[in-house]
Amino acid sequence: MAEKESIQFLPVYLVNGEDHLKRNVALGRLKARLEKMGDLSFNSDRFEGPSADGTAITAACQTMPFASEKRLVVVNDADKLPKAAQKEVAEYAKAPCETTVLVLVADKLAKNTALYKAVAAVGKQSVIDCTPPQKRDLPNQVRAMAPSHGITITPKAAQLLVELAGEDTVHLDEELKKLALACAGKDSVNDADVRAHVARINEAKPWQFVDAFSARDVRECMRLLALMPSASPHALLRQCVTRVRELMCARSMSGEANPQRALAVELGLQDWRVKNHIGWSRRFSDRELQDALRSSLECERKMKGGSDPEAAFLDWVLLVAGR
Repeated sequence: MAEKESIQFLPVYLVNGEDHLKRNVALGRLKARLEKMGDLSFNSDRFEGPSADGTAITAACQTMPFASEKRLVVVNDADKLPKAAQKEVAEYAKAPCETTVLVLVADKLAKNTALYKAVAAVGKQSVIDCTPPQKRDLPNQVRAMAPSHGITITPKAAQLLVELAGEDTVHLDEELKKLALACAGKDSVNDADVRAHVARINEAKPWQFVDAFSARDVRECMRLLALMPSASPHALLRQCVTRVRELMCARSMSGEANPQRALAVELGLQDWRVKNHIGWSRRFSDRELQDALRSSLECERKMKGGSDPEAAFLDWVLLVAGR
């Protein structure tokens, strides 16, 4: 009884964000704690946001628990609740039933909505933030997730796993489980292990290719092209030409006191979008960038005139990015 009394719950929670693994963990922990207080099979209800009725949700919340101290009511896709239902649930959150734990699960419930504000007012820990990490932080998160499966993974292998498996944390966790089984007994999972046991489901992104093009890294350009089977060479050409123009502008800004900031203002972009432009621009001469623009017109003419678009684009990339 002392253990039950020590477990404290807020009457309403919002599990908000697109990191599905973090959401699953948060919901799992809540359920595990509630199960210590009674059988949830008799004391739980689940609703799906798009088709849920606000009155039905609040009625479930106001139902008394059976042979337990608490009931659990889960609303999935709460950000997709009809407006009337959102309003009813927001009103309920202002005076919730203390014997029910209502958990709203959402991808992106905006902070300016009445429902978000009502839940946030319930308590300091009523909103559980499950915003996914930025892609640059995912390899570190993968390395942090690995020990829960009894393995460690090298930085290079973690980076490769993200590249192959994508950014969904639930899928990354599943791949780590498979690697743990395949590499049992190894000191650390390396990139060769990842290549051997993880199938690619994630295409490279066009911006990755354009960055490699800007860095004049031909080998990386070729590698990324092979990982972009559905990419349009016409679209890639347009993006590369835009980058060439940005690099021309970057070269003209190199004498400024703060060239990155000056470039961002000139291009109307955020500072982080141009953080590498000055360095990349120094890898080209003015003449090379001018020639890149001229030759792009010939490349486009070939692509539209019956030549193989992929071959024409590849020839142009080798001409411009090759040293």
